[in-house]
Amino acid sequence: MKKLKLDELNRVDVEEFKTQEKLPVVIMLDNVRSMHNVGSVFRTADGFAVEKVVLCGITAQPPHREIEKTALGATQSVDWEHIDDTLTAIEKYRQLGYQIIAIEQAQNSVMLHTNQPTLEEKYVLIFGNEVNGVSDEAMQQIDKCIEIPQFGTKHSFNIVISAGIVLWDFFAKMKL
Repeated sequence: MKKLKLDELNRVDVEEFKTQEKLPVVIMLDNVRSMHNVGSVFRTADGFAVEKVVLCGITAQPPHREIEKTALGATQSVDWEHIDDTLTAIEKYRQLGYQIIAIEQAQNSVMLHTNQPTLEEKYVLIFGNEVNGVSDEAMQQIDKCIEIPQFGTKHSFNIVISAGIVLWDFFAKMKL
């Protein structure tokens, strides 16, 4: 077996990415502290061709070299916006017809593998702060909560790992 070289991967360029069909998903970061996490979420968003990344509250914004270190240019391909308050962001996207989903461990959450997204719906996936998770205020405004099942001793996954797991699940169920 031979590894493919970068020029053999047949990836789209930024201009083509901007016009291609997107997964009907917006990633919302609720007060994420680490710029490396922000950059990695951008790179993951690019990989799954999501519509947009919404940065809320204290979440750092591009351009910043600490974000770019992990984004590797994805801040140029993925559309993004900053909204000062997560609740304002939730209301904006609810008015645009998106289903608002927190990725969190919560009472009455739906396990990821049982969730069935469809291409007929649009989704906002909220990922929370590295220590406190999705804010209590935001949790009061969501339509659904999805939980990633875990089987080890740790209480949670890193935000970037969570984003990768959830986006793959949505992509596989909606596009494959």
